[in-house]
Amino acid sequence: MSDPIVVRTVEELKNAPEEYREAVGKLVISHAVNELYGAQVFDEPAIAYAPTPYAKWLTCRVAMEEYGHHVRFKQLGVQMGIPEERMIPGTGKRPLSIFEFPLKTWQEFVAIKLLADLAEILQVEDLLHCTFHPLRNLARATMPEERFHAQFGEDFTAELIRTPEGKATLQAAIDEYFPYLPSFFGGSKSKNNEVFRKWNIKQRTNDEMRADFMKRATEVANKYELTLPEVRQAA
Repeated sequence: MSDPIVVRTVEELKNAPEEYREAVGKLVISHAVNELYGAQVFDEPAIAYAPTPYAKWLTCRVAMEEYGHHVRFKQLGVQMGIPEERMIPGTGKRPLSIFEFPLKTWQEFVAIKLLADLAEILQVEDLLHCTFHPLRNLARATMPEERFHAQFGEDFTAELIRTPEGKATLQAAIDEYFPYLPSFFGGSKSKNNEVFRKWNIKQRTNDEMRADFMKRATEVANKYELTLPEVRQAA
């Protein structure tokens, strides 16, 4: 573990070690890219699938907030000197594989909010004590909205499972989508994660985060009498 370092402002970041600066930059780019891509391929398209005006209204809010997360992370990146094009999907860092899932139904979107946003909560939680305070503060500002998105998933799950058909279609969506999720946390021997933890930018290993996610996902599935399919863990 390196000597403790705390960077309170973007201006102070200029004097931080190069490895620290690069690590923080990677995280900001990753969040900016994935928040935008997720909003584009899941949240905005889901508005058309939402079955009622109320559901469309809440889905619009989710999409607005996810686009807002991208805007905030990109603004921080610009302040750090990161070129804007590096924070846009298709111009640099590839979006996560979980976004390769082709959204086709409302039930799939509910499954995504129920489970993928639970994974996102874990990622944001791990930044709540980040030694780069601008990123820490952004994570703290983002967390209430991420919790709302996961609750959105729970609320519409509760609605869908009221009928056998609704429960069956939601279970089918979970069976199809859930195998994408464990890899969301990265490989067990990730060099990036080692560097993040070295500088207390992040707190936990990828395997610790993945295990916590599997525990929480199992709990929420059991709560609604749903099941999670078996998946091969990332190496």
